Amino acid sequence: MKERFGPLSEKEEALASKIVDAAYTVHTKLGPGLLEKVYEVCFCHELTKRSVHYRRQVELPIVYDGLTFDEGLRLDVLVEELIICELKAVDEMNPLWEAQILSHLKLTQKRLGFLINFNVPLIKRGIKRIIL
Repeated sequence: MKERFGPLSEKEEALASKIVDAAYTVHTKLGPGLLEKVYEVCFCHELTKRSVHYRRQVELPIVYDGLTFDEGLRLDVLVEELIICELKAVDEMNPLWEAQILSHLKLTQKRLGFLINFNVPLIKRGIKRIIL
């Protein structure tokens, strides 16, 4: 797929590496089989150890027809106001979640997102990098 917007910035790429490293560390220490919120708090702790700023459970308002609606959209983790991380702990990934993160990227005008499923034997199979 051809990138429409050019390459990601060096900062985005550096943060992406730290995100993947944090997910790998959490998965190595905890393994699969826990609740999503456990992985979220540990993942954010690992980001803190890497001096990465983040916000958890960020509400995402919808602007439609000139109106703003605060109706239930939420980002799991927003890293450095640049990268969206959606965390899962499921047996099978739903293709809808990839569409969801694409929509979140468009709504926030961000370029990079990660869909991370911790409920896998090998974390490299649980990380999906999504670029607009």
